[in-house]
Amino acid sequence: MKNITVLLLLFISTITIAQVKGKITDKEGEPLSFVSVYLDKTVTGTTSNDNGDYVLELNKKGTHTVVFQFLGFKTLKKEINITSFPFELNAILEEENIKLDEISISTKDNPANRIIRNVIANKEKNTDKFSNYTAKFYSRGLTRIKDAPESFLGRSTGDFGGGLDSTRTGIIYLSETFSNISFQKKPKQFKEKIVASKVSGQDNGISFNRAEDSNLDLYENSLAVFNDLVSPISTNAFSYYNYKLVGTFYEKNEKLINKIKLIPKRKNDRVFDGFIYIVEDDWALYGVDVTTTGAQVNIPIVNSLKLKQSYNYADEIAGWVLISQTIDFDIKFFGFKPNGKFSYVYSDYNFEPNFTETTFTNEVLSFEENATKKDVAFWNTLRPVPLTEEEITDYSVKDSIKVIRKSKKYLDSLDAKGNKFGWLDPLKGYTHRNSYKNNSFSYNGPLVRTGFNTVQGINASAGFSYFEQINEEGKWWTASIIANYGFSDKRVRPTFSFTKKWDNFSKPRLTISGGTITPQFNEREPIFKLNNTIASLFYRNNYMKIYEKTFTEVRYSEEIRNGFYVESSLEYAKRTPLFNTTDYSFAKQNDTGYTSNNPLDQTDFTNGAFEEHTIASLNIGATFVFRQKYLSYPDRKSNEGSDTYPTVSVNYRKRFGAENSDLNSDLFTANIKQDIQAGNYGDFSYTIRGGIFAEKKDIAFMDNLQANGNQLWFPIDRELNSFNLLEYYKYYTNDRYAEMHLEHNFKGALLGKVPLLNKLSLHLVAGGKALFMADKNPYTEYSIGLANLGFGKYRFLRFEYVSARYGDVKETGFVFRASLF
Repeated sequence: MKNITVLLLLFISTITIAQVKGKITDKEGEPLSFVSVYLDKTVTGTTSNDNGDYVLELNKKGTHTVVFQFLGFKTLKKEINITSFPFELNAILEEENIKLDEISISTKDNPANRIIRNVIANKEKNTDKFSNYTAKFYSRGLTRIKDAPESFLGRSTGDFGGGLDSTRTGIIYLSETFSNISFQKKPKQFKEKIVASKVSGQDNGISFNRAEDSNLDLYENSLAVFNDLVSPISTNAFSYYNYKLVGTFYEKNEKLINKIKLIPKRKNDRVFDGFIYIVEDDWALYGVDVTTTGAQVNIPIVNSLKLKQSYNYADEIAGWVLISQTIDFDIKFFGFKPNGKFSYVYSDYNFEPNFTETTFTNEVLSFEENATKKDVAFWNTLRPVPLTEEEITDYSVKDSIKVIRKSKKYLDSLDAKGNKFGWLDPLKGYTHRNSYKNNSFSYNGPLVRTGFNTVQGINASAGFSYFEQINEEGKWWTASIIANYGFSDKRVRPTFSFTKKWDNFSKPRLTISGGTITPQFNEREPIFKLNNTIASLFYRNNYMKIYEKTFTEVRYSEEIRNGFYVESSLEYAKRTPLFNTTDYSFAKQNDTGYTSNNPLDQTDFTNGAFEEHTIASLNIGATFVFRQKYLSYPDRKSNEGSDTYPTVSVNYRKRFGAENSDLNSDLFTANIKQDIQAGNYGDFSYTIRGGIFAEKKDIAFMDNLQANGNQLWFPIDRELNSFNLLEYYKYYTNDRYAEMHLEHNFKGALLGKVPLLNKLSLHLVAGGKALFMADKNPYTEYSIGLANLGFGKYRFLRFEYVSARYGDVKETGFVFRASLF
């Protein structure tokens, strides 16, 4: 039956009405993939697949000139006379005869530098020619894996959708997308409407082949999709590249093309290696054939990325436009070795679109109705690049088993294997899944939920949870019960939680929770529990101070409108001071030992920072992401934030119901943050936070406004939310306060110009922080450091020198951080 299905799909894939099709090879008969095929004097065409096969849609009979263009080979023009369809036209391409002009060799100035300078000088002029356009966009993504591991972290990895052979090698992802795209240069706008989308073996057919993500525009100074790699024609490209003119040749219209080799000045900089092709006199891109590595894009799991682009001359704008592109990738992580290719074709350009004020909105991606439900006949009519036999087989096999794999019998058989109990599961946890009913029951083990503090001693948590998915649009609910036990204070502290979410569009979520917990006195939780465990056990520094809270809380959140989020909560709690119960540590006993658990007086071991009390809390908050861009999928809304405006959050907190009225309070806080990409000059980020109480009262310590401090040399935190040398719990207020954090990562913009030092590919980072409280002197910090520290591809560390000042007191120090956090 499977063989019949494959043969049927092979037959159907060849049924078309108006086509020119054939095979493209070199002189040795080897197939050539990614060859651009189009009608002369147009920018509409197709490309060949991995087997060298192509299909060119053509509606009119008669005389036509078909052009075959491929980097490294001579452009071939073939004049044909079509009397009937389909029309077969094979092509054999010859390698380009690239020559280096003697005049170029003898000149004193590097001729490649002259060419690149001209390209940079003409970037604005060339991109203005296609400053507004609409086009059709086709993409195909394919990922293969070789020798796939059978298990990962003790769990079976399965057969990846049925695409693996006996050696666990094969296609694990195959997708296609066809879209209508619109682009505007000033102000920069982009919109994509997906007409058809499919993923092999999946019902919903939603691929991640977005046109905007694939828009690798080398005319920009940096490529954000490739982690801000510096373009070889960037305005400051000469700080990153050397260039060599390899030779020249003439394209189909007798325009001279310069082939230029890119030579990175530093091995692991954010650069490409390879070749770019430049049109003489037009000073425009003709082709791109470049590679980069995981070290260069700062993604350790990547071995290599390869980018190829082909451009064609458009008579109507007298300019060169992108017609095809491929991205090849090779990845390795935890024994998995996937590789593959994403191919893109641009066609039917309209350079005089009728854009109106309503053309571009915050919605940058949308789907036509039933875009994921198109049949085989529709795709065979639409698809500009024919499928290879391997791809046809993958669609056939996975579609034929798709129904089977959704059956109760099959899903139960998978669960029977995955639900086996392992000997380590009592420590790390266990999940029993019912895939057919979309639910799971889990035991959450104590292995990663164990820590140490001087109040509880060694403490561990374990519990149970249940999850049930109701539909594919994001409706689900979950419930859990967890118990924490302290081996020193011999206390069990249980908690429960119930959460329900209704959809993936506005994401309304309701949570009801309660129990007994031990939160930090600073509700912003500046100290990670892992940091405190290490500092306590190895250095006898118990920085984290906690109290006990027995509570019941109701919390609700939702995105009311695009970019407008609300969150509210109502809580009733009993709050009790806690005291040290252990002085255990791996470190030797010193003169001072552990400090007390009282953040107001760390030498007072008998009195708490507050008196036990009960109190109610109401929180009402809103977050505004102005001009938030978003993607509308059939089953969800995905928000992308704003690259132009800051994100603003405001919150009102009311404490009420305490017997001692001084404990009741009203607090207003606001927060502004933004990340600004400065292209080749790095990234700038800032956060500003402030708050004010309606009335200054003698409130409980944990209700004060507090800044996030740090007393660790290697903190696990977020640097734009905390100070580097500020003592925990020292700076607090019941009046008003403001704090500011600024940071600029120059990446290679400055150190890349320093001889010898630039060989290390380090990034200069500079920052400033300030804290203002109504009843205290201002506290300021200035820092300068190095980021991108590490070895090879693994460069995620940063080191900073910090200078702090509080009144007349000055302090300096060093801080290490991992940018992973």
